[in-house]
Amino acid sequence: MTTSPVERAADQFVTALAHWRVERGMSKKQLAARMGFDPSYVSHVEGRRHKPTEDFARRAEAVLGAGGVIWQRFQEYDELRHARSTALHRDPPVPVQWLPPGTGLIVEREVAELRYADGSYRCRVSRALYNAGSEPVTRYLVKIAVDRYPNDPTGSNLHHREHPLSFEEMTFTACAGEGDAVEPMDWRIKLDRDASKEVWLLFANDGGQFALYPGERTTIEYEYTVGVEKWGQWFQRAVRLPTRRLTVRLDFPASFDPQVWGVETSLAAEVPVRTPMERHDDDGRAVFEWSTDTPQLNARYRLEWRFRGIGAPPFPSLAPPVNGNGQPRASGQMRGIGIVQRGSELLRQRARHFQLPREEAEAREVVAALHAALTRLEQVHDFTKGVGLSAPQIGRSVAVAVVRSADPGAQPQVLINPRVVRESGRRDEQYEGCLSFFDYRGLVQRPLSLAVEHARYDGTRVITTFERALARLVAHEIDHLEGRLYVDRMNAESSLVPDYRQSGRPWLY
Repeated sequence: MTTSPVERAADQFVTALAHWRVERGMSKKQLAARMGFDPSYVSHVEGRRHKPTEDFARRAEAVLGAGGVIWQRFQEYDELRHARSTALHRDPPVPVQWLPPGTGLIVEREVAELRYADGSYRCRVSRALYNAGSEPVTRYLVKIAVDRYPNDPTGSNLHHREHPLSFEEMTFTACAGEGDAVEPMDWRIKLDRDASKEVWLLFANDGGQFALYPGERTTIEYEYTVGVEKWGQWFQRAVRLPTRRLTVRLDFPASFDPQVWGVETSLAAEVPVRTPMERHDDDGRAVFEWSTDTPQLNARYRLEWRFRGIGAPPFPSLAPPVNGNGQPRASGQMRGIGIVQRGSELLRQRARHFQLPREEAEAREVVAALHAALTRLEQVHDFTKGVGLSAPQIGRSVAVAVVRSADPGAQPQVLINPRVVRESGRRDEQYEGCLSFFDYRGLVQRPLSLAVEHARYDGTRVITTFERALARLVAHEIDHLEGRLYVDRMNAESSLVPDYRQSGRPWLY
């Protein structure tokens, strides 16, 4: 028995709802009461007797704190449900973000600005707060983190251990209020580490206390400075309180020719930010602004950039590590040309599938980027076994990979939204490498034949069969799209081999 895509999406929503309800230790009746519904309503939705509404999904997400999973499943279901017929109408939008009873502090508006000037970044964060709880608020926790090399955790930790961030250099300041009623805020250190700080902002100063009482509003603002030698080219905002609107603004010299992009990370996936980045130039400055309404709790929004103009600070890349002979190690070369390295969370996340043909333009853009990266790779290494590259390895968490066989005359295989539908019982074991940790090889068993269903740009799907070496390459890349590395498939008794001696030789069959 087959089900339609809409029914499968509805099942996935219900599964996510039930999972997080059980995870939070709530009965259906308890969840309904917290959401403000009739006690039987959750039971009807989980039993598929009632269709979920946008209001229901938002309230369930707010109460269960699922990191955006429940809301994402609803959006997938809602999009498919209304794509079937233009005659169907959507539920009216929810005008105000619903909050669970007893909610404490909420952020009605956050504006985070980062400005580069004279070798330093100055960060200023402004938050309009509303006390929706029943107790006065006397302090507010601020978290600050820097990461010089975000795609190399080991290198970044070493760098910040040798060059720790200090409060003295940050010139941290904070205030509360608006207009003529602005008050400086005292602050107290909670955590002081090499690359991260936590500070309690106190609703108090030498003049006394000014607590934020239930039903009251205020605006807090804090600023700090970090030198370019300690700040990588990224700026991340994490949503830790219910938030109505988030705006991020980047301000760079226009002469740097800045290029900016952004990604959104939740417990479910990492995807490009869903609203466009806006740019305007003013008095020699390039100002980029991005906003989103009612962001999900625990979501993270990261803006990244690069400078292409003369006089811009260099891109933060580590000197390539060296082997025993003092020569650059291969992983250093891979990192230097933009390949995401082992240790990045991106390599352990399941990539998002494209919605085709609606996202054809984005799919083509990512495929072009993969082809360009493969061309750069082949300029620094001879891939006699063939080579493949997945989108997560170039920083894009979408389900597409490109595989080039060892035959230089063969056309590259483009795999969009691939899925293995059949594999042979006959297998063999060969040494594999990975561009994301290229200094090692490991023995991995793979099927000798693989049938893969994948999409064309127009959304139609085809099945292609791959044999032997090409089957191994394709299986390796599909693993990447599922958040799996080849080490996960190695025998428990096997170990990684450094300084592998068979590089440059094809696999033998």
